[in-house]
Amino acid sequence: MADFDDLLAANRDFASDFDLGGFDGIAHAGIAIVTCMDSRIDPLGMLGLKAGDAKILRNPGGRVDDLTLDALVISVHMLNVSRIMIAPHTRCAVASNPEVVLRERLDNATGQDTSWLTLPVTDGQEEALAGDVQRVRAHPLIPDTVKVGGFVYDVDSGLLSQKV
Repeated sequence: MADFDDLLAANRDFASDFDLGGFDGIAHAGIAIVTCMDSRIDPLGMLGLKAGDAKILRNPGGRVDDLTLDALVISVHMLNVSRIMIAPHTRCAVASNPEVVLRERLDNATGQDTSWLTLPVTDGQEEALAGDVQRVRAHPLIPDTVKVGGFVYDVDSGLLSQKV
């Protein structure tokens, strides 16, 4: 149980002045952000948003996989989302390494064959981003009124660049 004591203590500090109780759970700024799980990314901070403003969907590479697409449909129709930002980042391991390299690293780290594991690698980040944006725009349950943009977040400068 002691493995998480530091986090539980931090949580008690957080909860001591918690003011989001009873929050309705919709995206008050009307935005959904799809980005990578990389800990260098602060999705709310990078856009000047606060808790409750956005729906945040994170996965390796910030890709629009099937589960992410399902979550976006729910966000649009039930959670006040009218804009979707897809924002992978610079120096991303899954965007800057070939699958064979990542697979070898995983095999070595786990001591097992990981060929069955899905890795969201790309041959080109901007091409993958354009494809992900198109996939969202083309979904029959995402209306044309929803704005979808593709961006790359620079982990060294903190700046976003719109690509699509």
